[in-house]
Amino acid sequence: MSISVDRRGLLRSSLTVGALAAGGLVTPGLIGRARAATLKLKLSSSQPNDPKFANGRVYYDNLVKQLKVAGLDGQVEVAFFPDNQLGQEIDVINSVKLGVIDMMVSGSSIAANLVPVVGTYDLGYLFSSFAQQTKAFDAGATAPIEQALLKGANIRIIAWAYNFGARSVLARKAVHGPEDLAGLKIRTLPNPVITECLRLMGAAATPLAFGEIYTAMQAGVLDGLEHDPPTIVASKFYETAKFYSLTQHNFSPLAIYFSDATYNRMAPSLRDKFIAAAKLAAGDTRVHGLAVEQDALGELKAKGVTVVDCDRDTFRKRVAPSIENFVKAHPDAKPVVELIQATQV
Repeated sequence: MSISVDRRGLLRSSLTVGALAAGGLVTPGLIGRARAATLKLKLSSSQPNDPKFANGRVYYDNLVKQLKVAGLDGQVEVAFFPDNQLGQEIDVINSVKLGVIDMMVSGSSIAANLVPVVGTYDLGYLFSSFAQQTKAFDAGATAPIEQALLKGANIRIIAWAYNFGARSVLARKAVHGPEDLAGLKIRTLPNPVITECLRLMGAAATPLAFGEIYTAMQAGVLDGLEHDPPTIVASKFYETAKFYSLTQHNFSPLAIYFSDATYNRMAPSLRDKFIAAAKLAAGDTRVHGLAVEQDALGELKAKGVTVVDCDRDTFRKRVAPSIENFVKAHPDAKPVVELIQATQV
């Protein structure tokens, strides 16, 4: 409250809206009209805060842009937490399930730990390119996965993008075929489908959290890892190994995870605008991802990494039985796999 004296020497007071509200003199409706509350959301990514090569940061920047275009800046504020600041991915995905964290940008792989059928997209050589992935997704290959994750873990996937390139093997030696992978401890995502893929390819597949890769490579606990080129650049994994072999065993989709608890507490009109902006941001991220893969390969070469072509047909044949075995173990994956295979050129 501020106090002034008028020309007649009488005390006059000017109360702020907040002070009047505290005294019960202003209704909640008036306060709402005077100052609309901003919805604050947390967005997590395991990757570094790199605006070119890290998919989480690229998506965040695109989301902020699209929120402004939609007129939602000031209504929705997204705080970005890269580089595992909110915990390792398995902890974060569980926090999204519980509604403690609102959003997460990551591959589909991490959600398979909660709902195994999501691991369908991790099957080795199921996708032949990102163009084919888009064709399959547009044909309906995402709906059963999205429904299963919502039902089994209270998590929505509100948009899909691409990881920034196919996953291939970075190692301390060149890998031309399965015989070169034999005995090598290759880090995989903590996901049984990807672990089995690398095992069938010939490696000693070693699941490990993303945030532990660099030090494990330095210490010699690992001989290599499998990931896309931009992630290897952004995380500086090229400092620990100098041969990148283009196995291209997985064209991994990037999911925008959204807590169902957060979804349900948003006003429908605001929610619809937000999700529309989130989808547009994912489209922008897809375009960026396709463009940046070749830039990252050039960057790796400039850092002294030898990029190696390899015998992908042999790897593909070795991994093929895993698709049939996965479908037997998870019959609900069958229509998704069949739809994806039907779009292969």
